[in-house]
Amino acid sequence: MEEKKEKKKKLTLSVSSKKPHSAPYFAQNKGKTSVVIEKKSPRKWGEKKFQNRSTSFNKPSGDLASKKVPINRNFDIRKMAEERATKRFKSVKEDILQPKKSTLGKEKSFTSKREYKLTLSKAMDDDTFDGKERSLSAVKRARLKAKKNQDAEKVKQETKKVIHEVNIPEKITIQELSNRMAMQASGIIKHLLGMGVVATINHTIDADTAEYLVKEFGNIPIREKKPDLNILKPEKKDNKNLKSRPPIVTVMGHVDHGKTSLLDALRKTNVVAEEHGGITQHIGAYKIETEKGKSITFIDTPGHAAFTEMRARGSKVTDIVILVVAADDGVKPQTIEAIKHAKAAKVPIIVAINKSDLPAADSQKIKNELLQYELIAEELSGDTLFAEVSAKTKKNLDKLKENIILQSDLLELKANFEGPASGVILESRIDKGKGPVSTVLVTDGKLKKGDFFVCGNTWGKIRAMINDSGNNVDEALPATPIEILGMNKSAFAGDDFIVVDSEDKAKEINDYRVEHIKTKEVSPILANKESAFDNSSEPKELAIIIKSDVHGSSEALKNAIEKVKHPEVMPKIILSNIGVITETDVTLAQASNAILIGFNVRPNKEAKKLAENNKITVKFFNVIYEVLDFINDSLSGLLKPDVKEEVVGSAEVQAIFKVSKVGKVAGSKVIDGEITNNLNARLIRDGNVLYTGRIGSIFREKNAAKQVSAGLECGITLKDFADFKEKDVIEVYKVIETERRI
Repeated sequence: MEEKKEKKKKLTLSVSSKKPHSAPYFAQNKGKTSVVIEKKSPRKWGEKKFQNRSTSFNKPSGDLASKKVPINRNFDIRKMAEERATKRFKSVKEDILQPKKSTLGKEKSFTSKREYKLTLSKAMDDDTFDGKERSLSAVKRARLKAKKNQDAEKVKQETKKVIHEVNIPEKITIQELSNRMAMQASGIIKHLLGMGVVATINHTIDADTAEYLVKEFGNIPIREKKPDLNILKPEKKDNKNLKSRPPIVTVMGHVDHGKTSLLDALRKTNVVAEEHGGITQHIGAYKIETEKGKSITFIDTPGHAAFTEMRARGSKVTDIVILVVAADDGVKPQTIEAIKHAKAAKVPIIVAINKSDLPAADSQKIKNELLQYELIAEELSGDTLFAEVSAKTKKNLDKLKENIILQSDLLELKANFEGPASGVILESRIDKGKGPVSTVLVTDGKLKKGDFFVCGNTWGKIRAMINDSGNNVDEALPATPIEILGMNKSAFAGDDFIVVDSEDKAKEINDYRVEHIKTKEVSPILANKESAFDNSSEPKELAIIIKSDVHGSSEALKNAIEKVKHPEVMPKIILSNIGVITETDVTLAQASNAILIGFNVRPNKEAKKLAENNKITVKFFNVIYEVLDFINDSLSGLLKPDVKEEVVGSAEVQAIFKVSKVGKVAGSKVIDGEITNNLNARLIRDGNVLYTGRIGSIFREKNAAKQVSAGLECGITLKDFADFKEKDVIEVYKVIETERRI
C-alpha cells in the first residue's frame, strides 16, 4: 500500500515535439521528450520555502533519472539560463514595444507588466528572438534602401539636361532626327500629333519643320550647308589659256548604210566584224591622225530605230555630224531622224554618200532628196559639204577628212588644256575582272590618273585610263575618248563628268545628288505590286527584267519595248541594268513573275541553277530586233484568241425512251448536217438554250455509232442532261480558236 502511495506522488509529463527546444535541453534529457516530476507534499507551518525542494524536478526518466544530480548543479544551470535569456530579452524589448502618446502628451505603454516578465517557456522559445533578429535585419535593409533612393534622387536632381547641336539637312526622317537629338522618336511623333500632324517614324519632314522641333526640345539646330555645286557648272573660258583642240565628229545615219565600215576604213581596223548581226548596238569612240598630223575624234552611233537616245546623245557632244547615206538606198527614216538631231544641236552636217562604187549608186538622187531637208550641196549654191566615198574601196576618204578639217577650222574649236577636267559619259559597262568601266569623252581640262571625280549619282578615283587602242595612259587631253576604272558603281550614259579637288568633296556632292534622286524615284517592285489592285478591265502586263552588257543597249531596249502598245496587253519593265545575270535578278523575276532577258550577257552558275530549279524564263539575245520579236510574241500569247463557232449539224427529238444502263435517250432525226460523237452540243427548246455541253453517245439501231448523217434517225444522249421533250432541237457545233497577234 505504501508503494502505491509512493507511485501516486510521481507525475510524468510529455513535451510537445512541435515546440522547439534548445540543444542543452535535449542533451540534458538525452533526447527524450518526457520528464518525471515528484509531487510536493504540503509545506508545514514555519518550514522554509526551499527547505524540502525535490531534487527530481524536471528530472528525465530512464538511466538519467537513476543517476542522482546534486541540487546545487540543477539550480545553477536553471539560474544561468534564466539570466542569459533575460539579458537577451532586455536587449530587444525596446524594439518590440512601441510606446504611444496619451492625450496628455505623456508616453503611455499599453503593454502589461506581465509581458515584461520572462518565463521559462519564453526563455526556451527561440522563435521569439529569431523573429526579432530578422525584423532588425529587415529594418537595416530598409534603411540602406532608403539611403540609396535618397542618393539616386539627389543625383537626378543634380543632373542637368544635355543640349545637343543637331545638324539639319534639307530633308530628314523622324527616325534620323530622333537619333541626332538622342531621344525617342515617339516623343517627336506625339509632339507632331499635338500640332495636328499625323506622322510615322519613317515620315520625311523638311528643314524648317525639323528646325522647329529641335528648338522645341531644347536643342540647338544647325542647318547643313549645301555642297558647293558651282564646280559642276562650266567655267567661263579665258581666251588667254585656250588652245585649238581636235574636232569631235559623230557618224550618224540609217541602219546598214555603212557607218561602222566607213570608220573601219578611216582607222584601218575591222570593228564591224565584231558586231552581232552586222549592226552597231552601242556607242564607240575613236581618235585618228590625218596625213597632215591633225587629230579627229569619231563617235560611232547605232542606226537601228531603237537607239534614238544614243543618236541624240551623240549629237549633243559633237562639233560636226557626218551623215552617212547609202548611194543605192537613199534617204531612210533614221536618216531623217539624224538630220533632226543635228539641227536641234545646231551643229554643221557633212554628207558622206557611201557605197558609191556599186552599179546601182545614184548620188544625184540623194542630193535631190536632201534638198527638202535644207541640205544643199555646194554645186547647187548651198553650204553643205558632200563627199562620195566607198568604205570598201577606200574611195575619197582623204576628201572626207579634208572636209572635216575645213569645217573645224571654220568653227575655231578651242579648249583649256590645263586645270580640272570635265566631260561626258558616252558608254558604261561592268567588266568581270575590272568592275565598272565607263567611256569618257574629255571636253575640257586635263584628266589625270588619281583624280577624284563625280558623274551622275556616282563618284570615284581614277585607278587606270585606257585609250581606244587598248594602251594604258596617265593623262587625257580635250576631245579624247578614254576608258576609266575606279567608279564605286556603274554610271549612266550621258551623265556629266567633273573632276573635284578631294575625296571628301566628291562624297559630299554625290551624297547630295543621291538624296535628291531618292525623293524622285519610285521603287519598280512597288509599282508592280500596285498593279495587282488594278481593275480586271485594265490591260494585262508582261513583267520584264533586262540585263545588258552596256548601259546604252539597256537604255535602247527599254525604250523600244516601252513603245509596244496594245489595248489589251502591255510590257512592264521591272528592272533595266547592266552586268551578268545574278541570283538577285532571278529572285526578283520569281517574285514579280517576270521574264529575264540577257542582252550580250550570261548568268553565273548560281543564277543559272536557281533559274532552272524555279523554272524562270531566261532568254538570251545578241541582236536588238530579235528581242523585240520575242516581246511581241510573248505579248501576243497573253491575248485572248478569237473564238468562232461552226455548226456541224442538228437533230429534232421525236420520242423519249429508256435504255438499261444508259438512261433516257432522245430518239431524234437528223435534219441538217451530221451528228458526231463527243462534240459540243446545245439543246434548244422554243428558241431558248436550256443546255450547253457535249454529246454523250449516239445509237443507231441499238448499236453505238460515231456519226449519223442528215435524214437518218438515231438515239442521242447528252452529258449531265436527261430532261428531253418532243420537238427539242439538239445542235452540234465546233469551237475554232484563232491566235491573235499584236
